[in-house]
Amino acid sequence: MHCPHCKHEETSVIDSRLAEDGRAVRRRRECVKCSHRFTSFERQELNTLIVIKRDGTREPYSRPKIERGVWLACTKRPVTQHKIDAMLSKLEEKWASNKQEVQSSTIGTDVMRELKRLDKVAYIRFASVHREFKDVDEFKEELGKLFK
Repeated sequence: MHCPHCKHEETSVIDSRLAEDGRAVRRRRECVKCSHRFTSFERQELNTLIVIKRDGTREPYSRPKIERGVWLACTKRPVTQHKIDAMLSKLEEKWASNKQEVQSSTIGTDVMRELKRLDKVAYIRFASVHREFKDVDEFKEELGKLFK
């Protein structure tokens, strides 16, 4: 693995431990050239999971793509990387269990449900993009349901 500091190709593993309830391995690494320390994560790759988009097209599942959307919704909110990693790992297991394809709408709905439990403001932000509210009244209605 390349050092993120000096880009040297050789790093050594200092420590390894399970993360995300055993779904990933967290490794502390050190560059042999500049001694910079950093963390890397190893996760099972979900190559076989295909996402069916609204328009019917298909594309490979991309965790970074979903994680970006979740982080946009969680901007300036008290949500940790650990919580997001755990949430996404749990959902990925659900989507991949006995399936090779998953609807993008299922992914969006499941992420919204988990965000609702995690942070209500992040949920509303994510929902406003995923549900494509047509007008302010639909948005107000969703807010009303959330804070009853």
